[in-house]
Amino acid sequence: MFDVTLFGSVFVTLFVIMDPPGITPIFIALTGGRAVKVQRRMALQAVLVAFGVIAVFAVCGQQILNYLHVSVPALRISGGLLLLLIALDLLTGKADEPTQTKDVNVALVPLGMPLLAGPGAIVTVILAVQHAKGAGQQLSVWAAIIAMHLVLWLTMRYSLAIIRLIKDGGVVLVTRLSGMLLSAIAVQQVANGVMGFVHGGS
Repeated sequence: MFDVTLFGSVFVTLFVIMDPPGITPIFIALTGGRAVKVQRRMALQAVLVAFGVIAVFAVCGQQILNYLHVSVPALRISGGLLLLLIALDLLTGKADEPTQTKDVNVALVPLGMPLLAGPGAIVTVILAVQHAKGAGQQLSVWAAIIAMHLVLWLTMRYSLAIIRLIKDGGVVLVTRLSGMLLSAIAVQQVANGVMGFVHGGS
């Protein structure tokens, strides 16, 4: 039987972690200057990549981490370092320099992972699937995951109207602000990972 309470709990947790409103300025910064059709495709690609990563870790995430001898704090630190590199590109303007494969790369990294499918979301999904008992609770968890990714896609797709409103100058400003925000998120992830190592070792 479908568990509405579990669905709501997992959905709200993922919403807070994946933060659709917070991802909007970063998406705008990374996709500014491209055709609307390309931007829409990138929004869909990013969500599909995130869902694919989340789904894989939901099914066999703990086994993957155990096999590779990778801890959750290590996962958090690696994700934070990757985000920090992207933030530096945004702050220095290197992300504005287009390349032939940039559209695909941005949709995969950092939008798909680790921004959307980051360590926090991955750990949340692993624990939710592990603790779900019976077909009803499993269905509730997967329904929450799918609903969250649908919200992410709708948020990014319809944020494109903001790009048309703020024009190129506004996109540059948003890019720099997003770089600052992203660097703060990255540092926080690294700090959480380090604290995880400290508490795990104590």
